[in-house]
Amino acid sequence: MIPRPIVQFLPWIATGSLMALAWVGWKLRRAWEGLRAAQRAAQLERALREFGDLMRDAERPEVHAHELLQALHQLGGLPAAALLRPSCGAQDVVLGEPDANALAGLELCADSGRALGPGTAHHAGEPDLYLPLRGRDAALGAVTLRGLGAAVLAPDHLAHAQALCDQMGLALQRRCVQDAARQSAELAEMQSTRNAMLAAISHDYRTPLATIMGSASALHAQGERLSHEQRQELAARIVDETTRLVRLTDNTLQLARLGAPGVSLRCDWESAEEIVGAALRRVRRRPDGDRVKARIEPELPLLWCDAALMSQLLDNLVDNALKYSPATALVELVVRRVGEQAMFAVRDRGAGIEPAWRDRVFDAFQRGDLAAFKQRPPGAGVGLAVCRAIAEAHEGSLSLRPRGHGGCSFEARLPLREAPELPEAVA
Repeated sequence: MIPRPIVQFLPWIATGSLMALAWVGWKLRRAWEGLRAAQRAAQLERALREFGDLMRDAERPEVHAHELLQALHQLGGLPAAALLRPSCGAQDVVLGEPDANALAGLELCADSGRALGPGTAHHAGEPDLYLPLRGRDAALGAVTLRGLGAAVLAPDHLAHAQALCDQMGLALQRRCVQDAARQSAELAEMQSTRNAMLAAISHDYRTPLATIMGSASALHAQGERLSHEQRQELAARIVDETTRLVRLTDNTLQLARLGAPGVSLRCDWESAEEIVGAALRRVRRRPDGDRVKARIEPELPLLWCDAALMSQLLDNLVDNALKYSPATALVELVVRRVGEQAMFAVRDRGAGIEPAWRDRVFDAFQRGDLAAFKQRPPGAGVGLAVCRAIAEAHEGSLSLRPRGHGGCSFEARLPLREAPELPEAVA
């Protein structure tokens, strides 16, 4: 039997126990809610970090816009759409299926750079949520969650959605800055090439033009008083300098044409023997043309190439070899098969090229170290640049290989393709 004094306190003890249990339950509930909030925050942080890594490594961030829309759809459970301005001056890209009102809202959000709709400080009564893709100084598009209405996103979800959009906006702005930098570099390179071309024209055109003018003037004014040998010498000088001008003009124009986007070649199935034979016939007209000897591997397959461009490539390489080698040294033109490529090699026994210049000689208006020559050989430094452009236009390459006992071997390699079968002759 419970003593009477204790019985009097039983209601208070029971009430205290219930209050203690309620307090413990409240603390447990608060702890559980805190744990769930922490887990949700960690999940959102991980998703934001992964999306940020994706944007940082993306060369074209706009191709990952669908991942952004998918993440927003999972966050709000509503259809999403986007308006992207991927690069400077580019046309806007619309993703999803926004109607006219939603598209107008996307444009307003992108132009203002502010969030619009439920849970924001602007146009909170609108049914759709609009979030800008913010860069550092401008918005490069916007996204929308359609039909949110009065169901405002939780503050952490809204902040997470805006952070995802900001990652995309920063990536798009970085792409825009890179495009602008590349365009500026291309413009600067174009301006530098134009300046170099003008300098080459003013220098390398002036000398042959002066020679042609002087020889022609002499023939015109004193032709009757000159001997036959003198007239022949002046006429030959005019022909040589005119040929040099034609070659320089052809190379300069070809370099500009091959450097233009979308250039097309006039390719056909050609025989290496015919291309080399035509080059030899042209070089034999030169006083030193007998120095060139050709060697062609038998039974080479037909080449898919532009014969005119390949002729220009060989003419330039042979002309270089003759100019930069001793007057008594042979120049070899070798054509053979190397794996799945055809190699056209022009080899000389000249002074060679210093290692520091072996890559730069293929750049336009670069002529290497001419200190070994008593008299500067004529030229503007365009020929090898044209040769490389011709080889690359054929999906091939042009390289320089120093020879063991002095001299250089310039080797143009073109891919071999399977020629079509000829139709059988009708009996």
